[in-house]
Amino acid sequence: MELDEGIIAVKAARSSIEAETVGLEPDIEFPKSFDRKSGVFVTINTYPQGNLRGCIGYPEPVFPLKEALVYSAQSACHDPRFMPLSEREAASCTVEVTVLSQPEVMDCKKEDLPKNIVIGRDGLIIQYGGRRGLLLPQVPVEWGWDPEEFLEHLCDKAGLPRGMWKHKDTTISSFTGEIFKETSPRGEIVKG
Repeated sequence: MELDEGIIAVKAARSSIEAETVGLEPDIEFPKSFDRKSGVFVTINTYPQGNLRGCIGYPEPVFPLKEALVYSAQSACHDPRFMPLSEREAASCTVEVTVLSQPEVMDCKKEDLPKNIVIGRDGLIIQYGGRRGLLLPQVPVEWGWDPEEFLEHLCDKAGLPRGMWKHKDTTISSFTGEIFKETSPRGEIVKG
């Protein structure tokens, strides 16, 4: 995705968030390129602290990007880990959009998983039984994790015991993400 499309995506997410906090539906014109199906996540962070305030999305390309983007932005305002986002808070937060590639199962021995993960490039999804967890590619970079720590925290995210990534019945999938974000609330939008 080119920067100009990334800028449109972040502005659309921002508009959707602001509309959601006042109980309105967003009114956004999208270019034709946003009709393609794609996974996407919208992240809301406090500014300037950079603390997570909401992050919701669709890992699989089940909706056209324009719909997934609006749904994700609206849902991020109601991330169950936090109180609902207020209009005032939205004005002082930054918005980030991560457009995902199709997740693919990592086809290697469990003990070889860490050496097949590239920090900063790969996002991961874990599935075991009825549990599932996802961490975006930027998360291990922000926390300074190595590949094994990334896998352990992925287990945490799914509510699984650490080390479950090694279990024979656990599925680990990877994906890449193109990140576009505001440098300050309503500020310049850059590719991250």
